[in-house]
Amino acid sequence: MSMISVVINTYNAERHLDAVLRSVQDFDEVVICDMESTDATLDIAREHGCKVVTFPKKDYVSAEPARTFAIQSATNPWVLVVDADELVPSALCNYLYTLIQRPDAPAGLYIPRKNYFMGRFMHCLYPDYLLRFFVREGTVWPPYVHTFPIVQGRLEKIPSSRIDLAFDHLAHDSVADILRKTNQYTENELEKKRDKHYGPLAFLWRPFFRWFKAYILKGGFRDGLPGFIKACLEGYYQFIMLAKMTEQRTRT
Repeated sequence: MSMISVVINTYNAERHLDAVLRSVQDFDEVVICDMESTDATLDIAREHGCKVVTFPKKDYVSAEPARTFAIQSATNPWVLVVDADELVPSALCNYLYTLIQRPDAPAGLYIPRKNYFMGRFMHCLYPDYLLRFFVREGTVWPPYVHTFPIVQGRLEKIPSSRIDLAFDHLAHDSVADILRKTNQYTENELEKKRDKHYGPLAFLWRPFFRWFKAYILKGGFRDGLPGFIKACLEGYYQFIMLAKMTEQRTRT
C-alpha cells in the first residue's frame, strides 16, 4: 500500500501549529522543515512526534526556497504539502488515500482552499487552488514566492463543489497583514519577473483586471464591503509590484 508524507514548512509558527498537526495525525509521516524558529514551534513539533529538519533562514521572506529541500526530506512516495496555518479535513485524508490506489492516479493534485477576511469566508478567494499533493520523485519547487511545484506527470483538480475537501486557512489576514505581505512578497517577485517588461498602460490594466477578477468574475460582490476592499487590495498588489519593477530598472 502506498504511503503519504505530510510536509510543513515553519518559521515561528506556534500560533496554529498544534491544531494543524492534530488535523494531519492520520497520515504516515509528518515532516517539519523549520527555518530556525525562535518560538515554541519545535517543541510543538516534537510533542507530536514529527520528523524535524532545518533549513537556514538567512534573509528569506517566504518558505519557497526551502520547499524542495523539505519535499526531499520526506521518505514516502507521495507528499502532501501543508502550510503551518492550514487545517486538513479528515475527508481529504480519506480522499487522498483512495486516490493513490487508482491505477490511473494523477502525478499531482490541485486542492481547493477556503480563505477568510474581515471575519468571513470570501467567495472571491475560493477555490484558491493549490498544487499541494504529488509524487515525491522528480518534483521540484521554484524558490520564488507564489509559485507551484514542477511535477513530472499528469495533474488533476478536486472539483470546487467538494468544499468538504478544501484546506481551511486559519490565517484571517487583517488589512495591515496584507499590506505587510504585499511589501515582502513583491520584493521576492522582482527576481521571478526580472525578464518581464511592462509598458505604462500596465499600471492601469493589471491592477484593474485583478480587481475585476476578484470582485466580478470570482464573486467578491457577494461578500459585501469586505469583498470590495479585498478586491482593491488585489489590484494594489499589482500596482506595487509594477512600481518596484520600474524602480529597479531605473537603477540599472
